[in-house]
Amino acid sequence: MSSSTFDADRLDEPVARHVRRDFARLHVDQCVSEALASLRENPPEGRIVYLYVLDDDGRIRGVLPTRRLLLNPAETKLADIMIERVITVREDATVFEACEFFTVHRLLAVPVVDREDRMTGVIDVDLYTEELADIEESQRNEDLFQLIGVRLAEARRGSAWTGFRVRYPWLLTNVAGGLMAAFITGMFEGELRRVVELALFIPIVLALAESVSVQSVSLALQVMHGTTPTWNSTVAAVRREIGVGALLGLGTSILVAIVALLWLGDGMLALVLLLGIFCAVAIAAVAGLTLPTLIRLLQRDPKVAAGPIALATADMVTLVLYFNLARLLLP
Repeated sequence: MSSSTFDADRLDEPVARHVRRDFARLHVDQCVSEALASLRENPPEGRIVYLYVLDDDGRIRGVLPTRRLLLNPAETKLADIMIERVITVREDATVFEACEFFTVHRLLAVPVVDREDRMTGVIDVDLYTEELADIEESQRNEDLFQLIGVRLAEARRGSAWTGFRVRYPWLLTNVAGGLMAAFITGMFEGELRRVVELALFIPIVLALAESVSVQSVSLALQVMHGTTPTWNSTVAAVRREIGVGALLGLGTSILVAIVALLWLGDGMLALVLLLGIFCAVAIAAVAGLTLPTLIRLLQRDPKVAAGPIALATADMVTLVLYFNLARLLLP
């Protein structure tokens, strides 16, 4: 892809269309001498940027810098000198997402993997610009990454109508969420009439859940810049976020419940606030973490869509929990 074709339409193409299949592959069980021999016997046709270490199933296990291969003793195992933390991009990702990997991580090549994490090829940074002449020039590399970032911004800026068309559908999620929240509140009109104090705390209950949800969305988007989300990594992240959300919910709910108890002297209302905020914040944290991953799996832009959906979800779940606890516990 040349610089002349670096436009918004090409940015939405699947990166699989631009993958280079002739990459330098080594086996995880090889030693340095065996790796060098295999490269001499089957040299890649294209330029060697990084050496990729694979297992028997073709899954990437690590990246081996050329310097380490050349300077280590012949009997050294590749598994002992390779870099195990590998930044990959899924073959169903877009060109725009791949370009973000280059600008964020300053990589000259990124391995492409399928849904089973098998390596299918490599994308080189020079697929996206013609300005790269010598990959060994560090200053030129820095200029290159800045250039890609500028072009990404220009390609995505577009016209006012383009920005409206991209963002407006997701704002409708906020509208729908607000209307649903009003409808849910109306369903519990009886509780609000009997215990007017319930209405006093609706803003803070919603604000806490929304804030935690947005924080989790931001963290999830940052994580997805460095790695491609998988089911295993998502489950592990959800477990961790449940703990974080529970602690955040506990800390904030205790504070609000104490204030309500001292202010109004109603122990049952304080209990409703304690349980409602605790559960709502924990659920909002998990929702904010998982929604960007699910949206990415649906091949939508999580940076645009995740926020409105997470906020609407947090509002509805929070109100349902809050009012049902009030119906159950308050006289």
